[in-house]
This record gives sequence, structure tokens and C-alpha cells, in this order.
Amino acid sequence: MKRIKGKKLIKGDTIGITAPAGPSKAERVPLAIEAIKELGFQVKVGKSCYEEYGGYLAGTPQSRAEELNEMFADPEIDAILCLRGGYGSAQLLDLLDYEVVTEHPKLFIGYSDITALHIAFFQKCGLATIHGPMATTELIDCDEFSRSSLLATLTKAEPLGEIKNPDGQGISCLVEGTVEGEMVGGNLSLVTALLCTPYELDTKGKLLFLEDIGEEPYKVDRMLTQLALAGKIEDAAGLIFGTFTESESPNYAHGFDILDVIENIVVPFGKPVIYNLQAGHCKEKITLPFGVKATLDANNKRLIVEESVVQS
Repeated sequence: MKRIKGKKLIKGDTIGITAPAGPSKAERVPLAIEAIKELGFQVKVGKSCYEEYGGYLAGTPQSRAEELNEMFADPEIDAILCLRGGYGSAQLLDLLDYEVVTEHPKLFIGYSDITALHIAFFQKCGLATIHGPMATTELIDCDEFSRSSLLATLTKAEPLGEIKNPDGQGISCLVEGTVEGEMVGGNLSLVTALLCTPYELDTKGKLLFLEDIGEEPYKVDRMLTQLALAGKIEDAAGLIFGTFTESESPNYAHGFDILDVIENIVVPFGKPVIYNLQAGHCKEKITLPFGVKATLDANNKRLIVEESVVQS
């Protein structure tokens, strides 16, 4: 499938904010709008950003999908930023107009539950997307490292090159080797949840990135085991593990930690693997481009992005 990309952003371009998953507190929306304007962009806010449905959703699946379709079709919107994660993105997958997305490719930004949309847009349209901070969960109080990483990804027509952690955060090599491939993946729970659906992630020859929050070791074990049984680890060229925050077990504090689980399940496949890239549910956050070519040099604990996620 041909890969498609959104255009490079310049100051003054318009970012549409939509809530494909969970709702946000209403008082945080104006703060997010102001934060985006401070980055130099105009803002168009979807109705979903002010809605709540069933307590944990930002509107019905139909209304959220319709708004996302409209934002891709809207010629005034240059990029689409998700309000927050939570839960609900997967409800939209059968309701989206993938022809509209293909005909009007735009930069699409989010992470966590938004992983379901990253995967669907890549699988169905070939759209390169951006795993990065969201409007009300990060941008309001965004640190300089995270802000710079996001802006570079949105506005640079040339490849990002080596992706480096913030100072004081080391990357570990679990299996040596150097491989190339397109980066795909996202939140481990969502990657696993889409198995055996029409949106199941194809990892063949890909660099598979995984992260999560609030999942203790036995749950990560279960999900990685499921990916292994489904052939997703064997198919991947290499694996990149981001942050696994709030993963301590209250019941098995003496047992395996997340690193132990990865070493037990993933390392035996012999694929190049690095661990602790600061992308995911962490304070200083790397923005990662998905669907573009990169090199994983596990020997030297390096990830090099070889292709821009934007069209110039």
C-alpha cells in the first residue's frame, strides 16, 4: 500500500482538536487551546471536546466518528490533535470514512487509547501518524523537552535522525543487532485488543514500539504472550520498548518486574530489542513518527528516524 502523509506545519496553520475517546474536564479545554496558540498555531475545536456520554466517553461512537471524518475533510484544518486518551477509540473503527482520510491526509497526533486509530489509519489508508502528547493531558503543562520533540516532528521536512532520551534516562540493549523498518505500534493493551479484528496490526518487517501504564507484570506477561502466540513478535524486525509506568504489583512485589517479563518472553526470539525509550506515559515525552522508515541500532542503543512523517 502506498504511504501517505500530512503536510508540514508552519506557524499560523490550524490544528483541529477532537476527542475520539474519553471526555476531559471542561475547564481544561480553554487551557489546551491557549497552549496550542502559544506554539504558534490556530485552533478549531470539535464539539466532542465539551461532551460526555456514559461517564467515560466524549459523545456517542457515531458523533465522535462523524466529527473525526469532518475534520479530515475540512480544508481549514491542517492537522488533528486528540484531546486525550482514556477509552473509546476502537468504537470508531467501523464508522470512519477511510476514503476521506486517504483523499485528505493530515497529521494525526495522540497516543495511549488513540493507538487504535494509529493502527487503523496505517492499515486501511497507509497514513503516517504521530505518537505524541495530547491537548489536555500534556500540552497544558508541557515541558521544554516534550514541546521541542513535538514541534520538530510537526514542522521538519527532513528526517528527525537519532531519537535521544532526555538527560538522565538511559536506554538498555536487551538483544543486539541492527535492523531497518517502518515504526508501528503504540499502547500494548490496544495493540493486543485489536488482534483477530480487521484492524489487527501487521508487524512483518516492522519496528514494533510498545508502551503502557497501570499494567502490572503479570498483565504485561499475558499481553506479550498473546502477541507472541499471534506471531507478532516473530514477524517484527525489532522491538522498541517505551515506558511502563505505574506497573508495580501490590500482590507480587517480590516477583518479576516488567524488564524480567520482557526478557522472559521477547528476548528468546533473538530480535534486536531496546528498552526504556522515553515515549509513552512519562513526563518528558519523545514524539515518535509512525509509518516511516527507521533504523534500530540496538548494539549502540540508538533509534534513527530515516524518513520525515510530513510531506513538504
